[in-house]
Amino acid sequence: MSPRAQNTRRFLLLAVVAAIVGLVIGLLIGRFGIRSDNDDYRITGISETFVQDADPTISEEIMDNINSDNIRQYLRELTEYPHLAGTDADYKQAKDLQEFWRSVGLDETFITPYDVLLSYPETKDESKMNRIFVYDSAGQVRWKSALYEPILDPSENKSNVVPPFNAYSAPGDVNSTDLVYVNYGRVEDYRWLAQNTDINITGKIVLARYGKIFRGDKARQAEIRGAKGIILYSDPEEYADDSENTDVYPHDWFLPESGTQRGSIYLGIGDPLTPGYPATETAYRLNESDPNTMLPKIPCHPIGYGVAKTLMSYMSGDQVPASWRGGLNITYRYGGPLKQSGWKIRIRISTANTRRKTYNVFGVIRGSVEPDRYVLLGNHLDAWVFGAIDPSSGTAVMKEVSRVMGNLVRSKKWRPRRTIIFCGWGAEEYMLMGSTEWVEQYVKNLGNRAVAYLNMDMAIEGNYTLRIRATPMMQSVVYDATKKVLNPDNTDTQFKTVYDKWLHAFPNSDKSQPRILGLGTGSDHAAFIQRAGLPSIDFLYTYNWDKYRIASYPLYHSKYETFKAVDEFMDRGFKCHRASGQVWAEVARNLADSLVIPFKIQDYANKLRDGVEELDRNLGSLMRRNGIQTDLLYEATDLFAAEVASFQKRVDTVDRKNPFAVRCINDQIMLMERAFIDPEGLPGRPLARHIVFAESSTDSYSSATFPGLVDGMFEIEGGTDEERRWEIVKKHFSVVLHTIDSAISTLRDVSSFMPLSDGL
Repeated sequence: MSPRAQNTRRFLLLAVVAAIVGLVIGLLIGRFGIRSDNDDYRITGISETFVQDADPTISEEIMDNINSDNIRQYLRELTEYPHLAGTDADYKQAKDLQEFWRSVGLDETFITPYDVLLSYPETKDESKMNRIFVYDSAGQVRWKSALYEPILDPSENKSNVVPPFNAYSAPGDVNSTDLVYVNYGRVEDYRWLAQNTDINITGKIVLARYGKIFRGDKARQAEIRGAKGIILYSDPEEYADDSENTDVYPHDWFLPESGTQRGSIYLGIGDPLTPGYPATETAYRLNESDPNTMLPKIPCHPIGYGVAKTLMSYMSGDQVPASWRGGLNITYRYGGPLKQSGWKIRIRISTANTRRKTYNVFGVIRGSVEPDRYVLLGNHLDAWVFGAIDPSSGTAVMKEVSRVMGNLVRSKKWRPRRTIIFCGWGAEEYMLMGSTEWVEQYVKNLGNRAVAYLNMDMAIEGNYTLRIRATPMMQSVVYDATKKVLNPDNTDTQFKTVYDKWLHAFPNSDKSQPRILGLGTGSDHAAFIQRAGLPSIDFLYTYNWDKYRIASYPLYHSKYETFKAVDEFMDRGFKCHRASGQVWAEVARNLADSLVIPFKIQDYANKLRDGVEELDRNLGSLMRRNGIQTDLLYEATDLFAAEVASFQKRVDTVDRKNPFAVRCINDQIMLMERAFIDPEGLPGRPLARHIVFAESSTDSYSSATFPGLVDGMFEIEGGTDEERRWEIVKKHFSVVLHTIDSAISTLRDVSSFMPLSDGL
């Protein structure tokens, strides 16, 4: 036989063998993976490795080995210099983290760059730098704002500190004889002005205080109403414990009068020029003038409350109501023409958009049994200046959690069942650039393989108790984790665990469990929920909300957010950092290691019902008056709850020695959150695709339940296009009902997902 004929015969033989093997595997999967619940059989010959549950001793070992001193040292190093997105320092942080992960035993590390549109102020030519001026009637400068925040502690005396600015502000040089105070710059604030004053802000400059809603929504509302420009300031009521006389940084954690909150005012998430698609080298990019970029159209500039007080001293007009007054020792007025006739206020903004590279970095621990199932832990790396709280407190904790897990893997004491991926995101502060671009690039992988996304934007903003924002299925998992972690305040003997203190500080309505807040678009979880449909959570230790009536931690996004502030005022001993890390690590371990993914879908059913009842209380009468049968929504949620109960029985009785049956159940659990994703998106917001949970259209920081319906009916009555808007609402109501029905089908037995129709 010729060599060629021998090769042909060998090839045919191998092909036959491969076909037989494939047939046998297919039959096994068909028999044992997709079957009726009534089948009675036992599968034999399966290695215990594939069906063993998590080792309970690993949980304690991971948590016990998380070290506060290590976290403190990491934070000191991370905050030594500014690390603004798109700069050399930003890239260095990504490279340093990659090297760290290699050194502590992670299996693989990657860096992924994206070419995105970022935004920077002028920093070299003082004659062009961002500034506010007041001119007298002769055109002479009577006052001008400082270019930089002053140095209050030697640790701030570093190069490359970016001056205060609002990223993506439109550049411009605008002036007006009028300055109008608009409180927080919300829709309801402008409504108050329209109904109670004769002030028209068209062609004027407005002054708004930070707080209540996302700063980008403040700029957008001013733009919609025809303002020439907007000035944003941090009022001491929200940032200095209600008084400008409060002891402040560098002596305490409160914001000094010069402290200024930087931040993006872009209303989208991800690269503005490549919406919906990754910002790779070959990506098609919109022109910046394209309305789909959602870039701001008016100048916007942030100031401290010392500057705000000066500007208010030039303002005229009636006094504002008590609810509009802040903590400055000055009379708050609506404003209008400045006190002195012919005087003007001017805003000069040179901020410019430019394309830059930003970098994500990943560290991977491969799963031992299910390497194709991912539990993702993420924190962003970029900061406006030193970023000791946002984000580097979270980065420091992520390093320590990864060190502990990596060392266990390297020593062969443990390897998780599923893959764990640590994610360091680039350019989050510019509105979630790195994470969104990565999700857009790998959305199909994530949709098929990811279990959950666990975010820690920052580890702490206070030292009182835990605060959690999450989608419903994360609820039971985080409750279980917090019951295992000791209360870091060892002087507080009343509450033994993090759970106990959390329940005391943030109880839900019936005080039976801690309250879990919804997720808006305030951090890197956003794309994972809205684009990939992943269960998501954000961890944070916070301050006492009853004691401090403040908008956020006071030094937020200012130059004074330094290692000194954290080390001396906010978390001495780094005990709260450690507790945050322990909870984060335990949630990750549980999701990565448990044989059956430990989500309780009943939590979703409860939240869905709560959302329907809230919608009915707020808008039910309006919906029924306009022909929408809200009873259908109650019926749909009741059917969902019934199917959840049936599914849970199958989870409880699944043959845990049958890896195919377990995998089948786990796949259904993973699909649950995805079932509420609509590829068409919400009305008018095609990239917000979660039907049940999404950010509010008037406040990107806040979460709304049934956002398409709530947004659609916002101020709908009496509008010029009321009839058209009602048709949009009615169509979306139908989409909501269909989506809930689709979610129900994912929970049914996999071979019986289509119920019989009535009468058939």
